[in-house]
Amino acid sequence: MSVFRLLILATICCSQYEIHGMERLPNVVLFLVDDLGWSDVGCYGSSFHETPNIDRLASQGTRFTQAYATCHVCSPSRASILTGKYPARLQLTDWLPGRKDFPFQRLQNVRSLQALPASEITLAELLRSCGYRTGHFGKWHLGESPNDPTQHGFDVRIPQWNKGWPKAGYYAPYAMEGLDRSDGAYLTDTLTEEAERFIESSGDQPFFLYLAHFAVHDPIEGRLDLVDKYQQRLARRAPSPKPSFLLEGNPDALVPLTRAQLDRRAANSDWEGFKVLPERTVKVKQHQDNAQFAAMVESIDQSLGRLLAKLESLELEDNTIIVFTSDNGGMSAANFGNPRRSISPANLDRAFSTSNLPLRGGKGWLYEGGIRIPMIIKSPHVALSQNVCEVPVISTDIYPTLAELTGIAAPPPVTDGISLAPLLTGETACSREALFWHFPHYSNHGMQSPGGAVRSGDFKLIEYFENHSVQLFNLKEDIGEQVDLSATQPEKVQELRNQLHNWRMEVAARMPPPNPSFVSQNTHPSD
Repeated sequence: MSVFRLLILATICCSQYEIHGMERLPNVVLFLVDDLGWSDVGCYGSSFHETPNIDRLASQGTRFTQAYATCHVCSPSRASILTGKYPARLQLTDWLPGRKDFPFQRLQNVRSLQALPASEITLAELLRSCGYRTGHFGKWHLGESPNDPTQHGFDVRIPQWNKGWPKAGYYAPYAMEGLDRSDGAYLTDTLTEEAERFIESSGDQPFFLYLAHFAVHDPIEGRLDLVDKYQQRLARRAPSPKPSFLLEGNPDALVPLTRAQLDRRAANSDWEGFKVLPERTVKVKQHQDNAQFAAMVESIDQSLGRLLAKLESLELEDNTIIVFTSDNGGMSAANFGNPRRSISPANLDRAFSTSNLPLRGGKGWLYEGGIRIPMIIKSPHVALSQNVCEVPVISTDIYPTLAELTGIAAPPPVTDGISLAPLLTGETACSREALFWHFPHYSNHGMQSPGGAVRSGDFKLIEYFENHSVQLFNLKEDIGEQVDLSATQPEKVQELRNQLHNWRMEVAARMPPPNPSFVSQNTHPSD
């Protein structure tokens, strides 16, 4: 550890925590689900997935209805949670190792950092410096060895596996060091058992438990008893008259396709199948009807329920802060990291997880379906005055929020987040001017251009980098982002565009360069 970082940590002290009436430091549980969409949870509107434990936590804490991830893919979002900084400031802006370039791209992908910088003071390091025992269980995906959790403030890490998906799927043997089982046990349950043991073994020492489940990331494999439950539910449910998939295009095309044009193309034989379709279009799932995925969601809910029961049995629930959230939106569009991939109609449930309706798009998109996430915070030392908060918040806020709720005098000097503690006690606004996103890459989950976004008040602007197109939405009136206001409100476009450009300069955001290997694609004439 550098002398500079030692000095910073030495100046960060824990108060005597009488400010919250605490007799000892509160425990912290950060429960992070992979690829869980905003509408995948019962208390956020799902009528298909059963999540009674998550719903109960929401009734006991504060449920944020407009919470956001800092990125629509995993690694950048996770880096933001642990550092309180935007991915663009960290220069870690894509999943690791990232997508390679293809000839259809007018631009090259920016080369993201391949590990969380060692110079960053993570949330785990901050808490450990104040006497916490720290444990990381599950998905890391912030760098290969030696850049693993133990190098970033965690005393315990299980498993020794640094990639973003379970190596051998969700059934033991897992082929991941530290989880040596061969009995067919379900991975989500096994990680929960390890987390329970960590809580029990911490004794009187305050702990920071970071349970970062691999679920509900693909491979989409539910626990068999729960899969059977949801298959039976589907068999009893009347089929929906609405289409199972909608076609989405690239909003940054020289002549973007309208919704009417996309719908007409969806009925054309040239747009049959599940692959990258003509004019850089793809299909997006419109219904929550995947029994395998629903089973994965309920297993996550059961995991949370087991942790809550463990805390209660050890009489720790009144001194434990719990944060429940996701790293990005649900995977409603399939993974086309290889644009030549074609998915058999018999395998759709292995490629499309969920629907994010009423939100548009999903994982890999700058639309709300890609970045709006569930977030629930329960802090027993805060006089809760509201269970639902409609203020827009973002995952960089978790770091300073936990710093305040644990009684730490101050987080490190540079964070992009703000503490949400006042919102837990009834404040209905915060002083922040805007939220920002920067993704200088091509996504695996759609054929849209690289781009960025800004949300200020009710307005959200998306700017794309190939042809510098923009879309403007009023989220209060149009949560589904169907009505582009950019042509009718040019002053608002310019205002938000200036905000976005100034922010990119402030954080030294890197922009994608031209692709010297670009090959123009044949397109169908617009109608």
